Amino acid sequence: MNSKQLFSVLPGAVVTGQLSKPLTALTDDSRCVVPGCCFVAVKGTQFDGHSAIDGAIAGGAAAIVAETPCPAGAQVCWVQVEDTHLANGLLMSAWHGFPSDQLVMLGVTGTNGKTTISYLTNAIFRATWQKAGLIGTILYDDGAKRVPSHNTTPGCAELQSKLADMLKNGCRACAMEVSSHALHQQRTAGCNFRVGIFTNLTQDHLDYHGTMEEYYEAKKLLFTRMAASGVPKATAVINVDDEYGRRLAEELRPIMRVRTFGLSKDADFCAEPRIVSLKGSQYELRYQQKTYLVRTPLIGEFNVSNSLAALAGAVAAGINIRDAIACLAQSPQVPGRMELVSSVNNVQCFVDYAHTPDAVENVCRTMKQLCRQGRVFTVFGCGGDRDTSKRPLMGEAAARYSDVCIVTSDNPRSEDPEKIIDAIMPGIPKEKQHRITDREEAIRAALQNARPGDCILIAGKGHENYQIFANETITFSDSAVVQKYYEEMNPEGRSVPSRKPEGNK
Repeated sequence: MNSKQLFSVLPGAVVTGQLSKPLTALTDDSRCVVPGCCFVAVKGTQFDGHSAIDGAIAGGAAAIVAETPCPAGAQVCWVQVEDTHLANGLLMSAWHGFPSDQLVMLGVTGTNGKTTISYLTNAIFRATWQKAGLIGTILYDDGAKRVPSHNTTPGCAELQSKLADMLKNGCRACAMEVSSHALHQQRTAGCNFRVGIFTNLTQDHLDYHGTMEEYYEAKKLLFTRMAASGVPKATAVINVDDEYGRRLAEELRPIMRVRTFGLSKDADFCAEPRIVSLKGSQYELRYQQKTYLVRTPLIGEFNVSNSLAALAGAVAAGINIRDAIACLAQSPQVPGRMELVSSVNNVQCFVDYAHTPDAVENVCRTMKQLCRQGRVFTVFGCGGDRDTSKRPLMGEAAARYSDVCIVTSDNPRSEDPEKIIDAIMPGIPKEKQHRITDREEAIRAALQNARPGDCILIAGKGHENYQIFANETITFSDSAVVQKYYEEMNPEGRSVPSRKPEGNK
């Protein structure tokens, strides 16, 4: 693609100078500048690429895309745009041949449920179309290999490259988690989605967005951009059990196709009498005046909602409803999402990624429903350098359905773990309060003190295999700690000595 074709995707761009040769590369990383490349100067949260322009030119960049006017005497092709975040996404898409135009793109946004829904829709796509891509919190799958992810939604350059790889590897579709940060930062610019799924909106990320209204508007961007993209039959799939979902559906109906899901009787995809057990979930799906029996091995009423979203999204993407339902019956366990990691001596131990008040309440409610005769132990904490206002709310949410709350470290980052725990404690009644700062000790304490019939929930980190402190990141896995504990049990079944929970003082 020559430069004239490439820069034509930038609306309103002011181009100064010309290129004598085709561009050799396109990059937004000043460390990756090579002779003959185009460098896009993006303003990040930690670094402004505009400060690296002189270095990029010295390194041989032939073209610069920036938000500033072309300086006098510049010896490169200069492209001035209003927003380099948007320009970056559009250019990366064009550079890789507009891959999203050739894939059935399904994006999932919302506070909770994104990972599970993207996993489920990806499984349906793969069962129906053989190959499909996946981009999300746990991993990236390009149809040929799976690699651990480092961001829920990667940056423009990596995202468009992966979509291009999916096409090369024979994928027909891609299920993708779309975070509010990514939408606000234009990381998905250049991605044309066929289906957008909205799960819910509850308090999270207010350290970034400031208010719930701004958080909502960031999520809404997925759909308003879909409506403006011109993709045929672009469909918004929205949870109308959620207050923000009902609002979103009403605001979008005048501009695009909307399909709804939920327990509400007026939802297009409605789940009626539900059975939830340790063996999975079962419900009747009412869709277009017909009723279907849906079974899934996933546990919890919130996973009924997740499976509804996946069904509605798959149907909107062009999958037959009966085929999608059949796939759900064989749906995969999502790592760290209501994952049963041990069942020893009639004590069930689950690991879940829940790290918002709403998510914690949902999983704890499910634990209480499943653990009818025993007690519910919940081990959890809050991440450091994140929304501090949700910490007492997390305590309240956990205590509502838990008999024992063991508050511990999550990823404290630069903060003092003890102060994070102090902020959580006011939400928990004193008779339920226990604190053990060391996360491994906290998990072991729950395992040792549980009796037959009890359930243990270890919340907050889910699939993560690390823990972040101020000066180091260590290898750490909740499920590995559980496995290690039971490996240490002696032949009589008594556990090795472990610290007991201490009452809050």
